[in-house]
Amino acid sequence: MNLELTIQKIVADDSIHAKWLNTLSMMENSGAKKISASEHPTQVNIIILKHAAEEARHAYYLKKQLSKLKHTGCEDYTYKNILAPVQSYQYLHRLDTHLSRYIQEKLQLTGYELRYAAYLLVTYAIEVRADSLYEIYQSALKSVNSKVTVKSIIMEEIGHLEEMTKQLIAFSENWKEYADFAITLEKQLFTKWITQVEAELN
Repeated sequence: MNLELTIQKIVADDSIHAKWLNTLSMMENSGAKKISASEHPTQVNIIILKHAAEEARHAYYLKKQLSKLKHTGCEDYTYKNILAPVQSYQYLHRLDTHLSRYIQEKLQLTGYELRYAAYLLVTYAIEVRADSLYEIYQSALKSVNSKVTVKSIIMEEIGHLEEMTKQLIAFSENWKEYADFAITLEKQLFTKWITQVEAELN
């Protein structure tokens, strides 16, 4: 897997690039919904609200970037408008499911405590991925002088990662062990996803 080369291929073709933007938008939107679903009925802190709002804004922002491409379509998130649709839709759900099971076995948490711990680990792993993925994507955009840009998302994702690290440190003294497991699991799921994306490109 050569992620840089794959993304270079994507930005070189407007029709594929449109699906890529739409896919990222869908995944950001899924993240916003996952965060909201993890909320306590009453004990909702400002960080969680901020994350949910910013993920939703990222989904909207990426969708708006479609207008900068010479391509029509991708009005919604139906399969025909998404790259590797099955893997794209399952990616975040599988990460959440596997990490919830891991936390349940490791810490014997249930209910809201389980959902909150899963939110911390899932979001942390996603932010680590987003930091590198969006940097590579932005580099590819710059190389072809594309009007599309994800610079604002990059800046916010850096802030998200810092916030998630602080929350994990407060959550457990063993946070690094749990975070490393989350990153390893995410890497496996990401590899399956991007491999399917590459298969569609070829």
